[in-house]
Amino acid sequence: MPGAAAAVSIDPMEETSRATVLVVDDEPTIVEVVANYLGRAGFETHTAADGPSAISSAIQIQPDLIVLDLMLPEIGGMEVMRILREDEKLTSAIILLTSKSEESDRLVGLRRGADDYMVKPFSPAELVARVEAVLRRASPPDGKTEPIRLGDLTIDQSQRRVTMGEDEIALTQLEFDLLAFLASHPGQVFSRDHLMEEVWGQSVHTDTSTVTVHIRRLREKLESDPSEPSHVETVWGVGYRFRP
Repeated sequence: MPGAAAAVSIDPMEETSRATVLVVDDEPTIVEVVANYLGRAGFETHTAADGPSAISSAIQIQPDLIVLDLMLPEIGGMEVMRILREDEKLTSAIILLTSKSEESDRLVGLRRGADDYMVKPFSPAELVARVEAVLRRASPPDGKTEPIRLGDLTIDQSQRRVTMGEDEIALTQLEFDLLAFLASHPGQVFSRDHLMEEVWGQSVHTDTSTVTVHIRRLREKLESDPSEPSHVETVWGVGYRFRP
């Protein structure tokens, strides 16, 4: 059973708009501190202490974001993330927690579908800031936004839904944001630094290889032949552009 952390007093009028965060770690102290900080920031928090309970809790709760430790009992965090990313109904953002700081470990996590990455020991206040930033990117735009239609591709920003012809394409929150930004500027070339600023904002990685990883994942989902992309193109030495 997922645990629910005590939350601070919230205006009842705001209750329905509170984002839900699932905190997964087998260290009770970390869970308690993180859940407390998130609760004070106004989030509804739930907890899990191992891989199986993380999976069942995520499916049951459908949280907006999951804070996921890599070193979990029974089923490791990487495998948990792989299982969750295969569930097309589950679009939760994921922030990984790990004691491994090597670039290779970070890239593996990003390739598996993580939206952000923090190395232990970390500042709980910084984690809250990153949670807020990831969820802010995932929020629908204010007001009515017309879908982007480019050929057989439709990007509905209000519903955060992407279809190719009759088929819906399941994207993570960051993949959606990256695609929506590129498709909003068809033919325009953006460097990795520019994409980091526009899509990731000020919050997370300074490592621009994150962009490369998400571009690859987008191609795997959008392109009939990812090795010869027809939509998300590389302009060598410059960056990337979207071609309708």
